[in-house]
This record gives sequence, structure tokens and C-alpha cells, in this order.
Amino acid sequence: MLERKFDILILNAISANGLKQLPSERYHAAKDVKAPDAVLVRSADMHGIDIPASVRAIARAGAGTNNIPVAAMSSRGVPVFNAPGANANAVKELVLAGMLMAARNLPGALRFVASLDPKDSAMEHKVEDGKKHFAGFELIGHTLGIVGLGKIGCLVADAAIRLGLNVLGYDPDITVDAAWSLPAQVKRAASVAEVLRNAHFVSLHVPLVAATKHLVNADNLGSMKTGAVLLNFSREGVVDDTAVLASLEKKHLGMYVCDFPNAVLHGHERVLALPHLGASTREAEDNCAVMVAQQLRDYLEHGNIANAVNFPAVNMARESKYRVAIANANVPNMLGQISTAMATAGLNIHNMVNKSRGEMAYTLVDVDSPVQDTVLARLAGIEGVLSVRYLPLS
Repeated sequence: MLERKFDILILNAISANGLKQLPSERYHAAKDVKAPDAVLVRSADMHGIDIPASVRAIARAGAGTNNIPVAAMSSRGVPVFNAPGANANAVKELVLAGMLMAARNLPGALRFVASLDPKDSAMEHKVEDGKKHFAGFELIGHTLGIVGLGKIGCLVADAAIRLGLNVLGYDPDITVDAAWSLPAQVKRAASVAEVLRNAHFVSLHVPLVAATKHLVNADNLGSMKTGAVLLNFSREGVVDDTAVLASLEKKHLGMYVCDFPNAVLHGHERVLALPHLGASTREAEDNCAVMVAQQLRDYLEHGNIANAVNFPAVNMARESKYRVAIANANVPNMLGQISTAMATAGLNIHNMVNKSRGEMAYTLVDVDSPVQDTVLARLAGIEGVLSVRYLPLS
């Protein structure tokens, strides 16, 4: 049996180190693939794209998946992979840079120096006279509040403690792994409001979902300390920009540092907006691309799932040449129907793993003999089954 070759559509420039994870003898990755088995994407907006029916997976070389129609893919039984934590160090370093720029008034100081005329004989005098307008403060002894204690939040907390800051953290859904990696010196807050009230810096590290839309808004910005610095390197919609502008104009919020330039805040002297640089390092781009390429390959060849935002994590060691992967709605008696369909066809189930996540369930089945097309069609015809893939080894 010849192993099939997989066609991968690339929508953005993907790190060469990531593409190396897809060996050319089994993968054809290009920007002009017409009927791709999978899509590799970074920031391209896929909501307006007609995604071919041939697509079996989408892999985002980054953490956020707002640019991908995840719900629509779930309804088709298509997993959407991402690379959580792969860009964490890059974002951590940018957060620290943002804190230092805000504390030392560096954006304004840079603008002041850029406005000087190097031909002016009084330039040195103007520098000495002007620097008093940019006096800042040191980080040590101040409090950093962190909302969201995932990989990035934990790294930021650790770095901040090393710089001498006190750290106050809040995350109602903190994972066991994150809790283990969180420095013991971090004080746990009971709410977002507690963080906003008590911190000189507040750094946001949460996904953009319905519950976090305008998490920082007109109702709670007023509770922040006068002159506090708000940093947003998560997603633009987590902060209400209009409310931030109003707080800046009232001289309440000291500075807003973000990775998302927009028309509302553009040009304000106390807004430091970066052009989405969070993961824009060679190292982060490599890490993200390598991670998702490996996940994509394991899924396409073996059906295993790791770091899919819409599927449960499933990993089953190969114990047979003949494997079937089934995505289905998480409803009763699905395993019974799958088992019955295989037994009726005379197939002996060697091993089976089934996991669910919300409304989605996923099953890997290894059987002892080849699976005929009629059996695959019978499985696909079960009400609630979203996709069926046959993954035989040569």
C-alpha cells in the first residue's frame, strides 16, 4: 500500500524550520494548493474565505484563533490547532519593555529628541532643560497586577518578581500546570476588580471570548490608581478603547500600552501602540511553526490531537496498521453505534480511545484488518458523525 501525499495550503509566510517538520516525500505545502488536506495560517483572516470541503485540519502558527471560523470548522469535524506558549517568552519580553517605556516616559522622551534640530547651537542646553519633563520612576517596589495566569502570565510574573516588583494575579480558570509554575511570591486576587484597585501596572493575558469582551471598561477603569499603566498584549477587544481614551483625557489612567493600533487612540501622547509585535521574533515564529506542524502531521498521519481549540486531546499509540478517526457530536450511544457498525462488518476492535470536550467528541479505533469503503460510509451515515478518516499504515 502506498502512503498518500498530503497537500497543505499556506496562507502566510511560515517559518522554514516549521515547514521542515513536513517531509517533502509525504507533504506538498504551497500557497496555490486547490484542494488542500489542511491549512497552515498565521494572521490571515479566514472568515471570508471559502474553505474547501477537502480540508481536514487548520493549524494556526500562534496562540489566538480569532481569525479562523472555529465554530464552522467544528460543525464539519475539523480540528483547529494552535501553539499555546510557543511565543510566550517573546510576549513576556515585550510586556517588560512596555512597563519600562511607560515608567521612564521613553516614548515622549524619544519624540522630544527627534524634534530637536542637530544644527541648533543650543541643542545641548535644550536637552538639559527638556529632560525634566520626562522624569519617571523605577519599577522596584511597585505592584504589577496580572489578569490571566497561563504560560505568558506566569513568565511575566516570574520576570517581574526578579525585577523587584510585587505581583498580584487573578485567573479563575488557572490550570494545574500553570499553578505549579506560578512563583510562590505571587499574591492571588479574588477578582479583576481587586487587581485593578491595587496595582500600579496591570497586564492582561486572556483570550478574547464573550466573557472577556471589554473586560476593562468604563465601569472599572475608574477604580485603578491614578497614574496607573494598563498593558494589553492579549487581544484588542479585551479593552474598551473609548473608555481608555476618556480615562486618559481625565488624567486618571497614566498610560495605555498595547499591541493593537486603532483609530480611536491613534496619536494620543500617552498611548504606546505597537504594530502587533507580540510574537514577532525569529525565535517565536520558529517555535510556533514547529509546534503546529508537528501537531498537524501527527493528526493527518495518526489521528492524534494535541492543542486543538475545539477538540479534546487524544493520543493513542499505534497497535495496528488499520486506524479510523471519527469526530462526532457528544451525544449518547455514539460509541455503541460505532462498535456495532464495525462488528457487523466483521472487524475486530484492537484498541479504542474516546474523549469529549463540550459538544465535541472524538474517537480513535484500531482494528485488526483493512476497513472497506462501505464501512466508512456506514460510519459517516450515523446521525451526529461529523467526519470519518481512514488512516492505514503501509
